[in-house]
Amino acid sequence: MSDKKQSSGQKLLKELAYKKQNYYEVADAAERKAIFDYAKGYMKFLDAAKTEREACECAVNYAKERGFTEYRFGDKLQAGDKKYFVNRGKSVVVFRVGTKNPEEDGFRVIASHIDAPRIDLKQVPLYEDGGMAFFKTHYYGGIKKYQWTAIPLALHGAVVLKDGKKVDIRIGEEPTDPVFYITDLLPHLGNEQMAGKAARIIEGEQLNVLVGGLPYDDGDVSEKIKLSVLSLLHKKYGVTEEDFLSAEISAVPAFPARDVGLDRALIGAYGHDDRVCAYPALTAVADNGSEHTVLAMLVDKEEIGSEGTTGMQCKVYEDLMEEIALALGANFRKVRFASKCLSSDVTAAYDPNFAGVYEKSNSALLSCGTAMCKFTGSRGKSGSSDASAEFVGEVRKMFAEEGVVWQTAELGKVDAGGGGTVAKFLANLNIDTVDLGVPVISMHAPWEVVSKADVYSNYKAFLAFMK
Repeated sequence: MSDKKQSSGQKLLKELAYKKQNYYEVADAAERKAIFDYAKGYMKFLDAAKTEREACECAVNYAKERGFTEYRFGDKLQAGDKKYFVNRGKSVVVFRVGTKNPEEDGFRVIASHIDAPRIDLKQVPLYEDGGMAFFKTHYYGGIKKYQWTAIPLALHGAVVLKDGKKVDIRIGEEPTDPVFYITDLLPHLGNEQMAGKAARIIEGEQLNVLVGGLPYDDGDVSEKIKLSVLSLLHKKYGVTEEDFLSAEISAVPAFPARDVGLDRALIGAYGHDDRVCAYPALTAVADNGSEHTVLAMLVDKEEIGSEGTTGMQCKVYEDLMEEIALALGANFRKVRFASKCLSSDVTAAYDPNFAGVYEKSNSALLSCGTAMCKFTGSRGKSGSSDASAEFVGEVRKMFAEEGVVWQTAELGKVDAGGGGTVAKFLANLNIDTVDLGVPVISMHAPWEVVSKADVYSNYKAFLAFMK
């Protein structure tokens, strides 16, 4: 209907009411092509970066290819410098030094995490039982344990040997590799199991990874299958059973990122949360200059509370920002007060199959762009930094000026549950912060789904924020 044929009420409604836009509907042919092209690079990143160590390494390599060099505390800095800072091989900050006065302009910070829910091996993992060898595990992050059974798994990680040498392990990703497996009970014998609560269908101690079934050829050995596994590991990696004491090995889904749907509008993969925000943060800062000093913080341990030496609560990130400020001759307290941050983490996409836990008008819709969460937390906004109206308005203006398609969101109904991000840790430094991230279907499952349009929208939002 043309404007001439619209009633006065229709015109007023169009002018005053808020309605989310499907990005695919408003994108022209050139922008649709850009959306799909950008997704290809992201999917390659996902397949190469299934652990925080691998994501850190991929980010560093990406930055190096674009002329970034390593920064160490105490290095001199000047406008135009392109640097990366690695924290213990599990997190990385990629940053550019701008021309604006940091005391007046502050830093523009984009903070994402690169860890994801997974199954970690215990320190004494290997045992034999029932003609099979297994690894004992301890799951990492919030998962539905039953989703991790009866799917192909790969082993990724690092082992530090007794002599101090580190050995990287990655088995199960190549077509010729073996894969691994967590067993489940057949339905014929599962009456009691299925009568229980979903949270107890599979217990944590049942998440044992099947790793072998071939006996070692020696009649005098009691645990022949266990020895066979140890023999293979020692032959290929030089690993003994004692070396697991200083190892970090994870079981992750073995399948690659794939297009979802006949129209290929969606991406299915492991680890969208939160690499779907980390990759756009990395590419935005690495590929594009800015008058501002901009930092992409890709951090670890968000899924377990941002704890430890590589999580966002570690003082190293504040120390890094202070070192940058000092190198530029600026007062760090003034820099912090003037800084702005997008805490970029995913949010729940509205799923009509489970509509009862969502409040639709305040939920993120797939393909309607990156989603801003003014507050996260649970129930009474517990654990949330709750961004100010002034800062949200400022970000809105940035997006409007650059034509970013975006939306607002909450993580489900008020009392349905909730979740947190790294936002509060940046806000605690007196930095204006708001959450912005890609909506995800089946978050924390071994395979999650996102829209290619939302991934690209997130990237464009970062560009607008940097500009």
